[in-house]
Amino acid sequence: MSKSPLSLLSLFGAVVLATLLGACSSTPPKDETVGWSPNKLFSEAIDERNARNYDKAVSHFEKLEGRAAGTLLSQQAQLEKAYTHHLAEEKAQAIVTLDRFVKLHPTSPALDYALYLKGVVNFNDNLGLFGAVAKQDLSERDQKAARTAFEAFGELVSRFPDSRYTTDARQRMVYIVNALAQHEVHVARYYYSRGAYVAAVNRAQAALTDFRDAPALEEALYIMVKSYDALGMTQLRDDAARVMEKNYPQSDYLSRGFKQVDEPWWKLW
Repeated sequence: MSKSPLSLLSLFGAVVLATLLGACSSTPPKDETVGWSPNKLFSEAIDERNARNYDKAVSHFEKLEGRAAGTLLSQQAQLEKAYTHHLAEEKAQAIVTLDRFVKLHPTSPALDYALYLKGVVNFNDNLGLFGAVAKQDLSERDQKAARTAFEAFGELVSRFPDSRYTTDARQRMVYIVNALAQHEVHVARYYYSRGAYVAAVNRAQAALTDFRDAPALEEALYIMVKSYDALGMTQLRDDAARVMEKNYPQSDYLSRGFKQVDEPWWKLW
């Protein structure tokens, strides 16, 4: 026996009413930070981060940013949030937070740190300088983040030469330049090993043109000597050899050829 339209309507109304009552009976989660002073909120956020509860730490820093709006503590909360994202390996969120900070606070006394941290986020993303990646350095990885890091460090050094972070930034810039040069040499060596001698010369020449005083330039010259020799371009070969002998009179390349390096050239500390 089918139910009448009136009965179905009554049943539908009961279901809707039950759903509404269920929604009304549920209460939102309690905000434990209600009533906390800004200093307590900051302290608790740091504690959560130290305990590696990064999501909770970020939430606390966001609340602090709003509650202390217009103060230096609010600015610090933004930077601490960016650093927390960095620790949590959330690079994109860290960069967005730092870019927002730089845009909103161009005269902040902590602007030098914001630039430094932006460089570090990109630096660690690709360089792995403090990691345990066996025999792999920046020159064997994607270069985009390295160049972004270099730009951030360069702005810091240029605008804040007396900053406490400038010395370290300069060291990292030297590392990046050396690594980018080594990247070109990696590619040049690859082309040479495949018999693509013209391409090898071009990449080695790019390293010599774009970078100065990088350790990899010695090998770049050697690749040019070998490539020109393979191409039968004896005059260019001899010219490259003379330049190499002048700049690297103690070089082992011409006598021993390509070598395996046990200790990475890029080690700074």
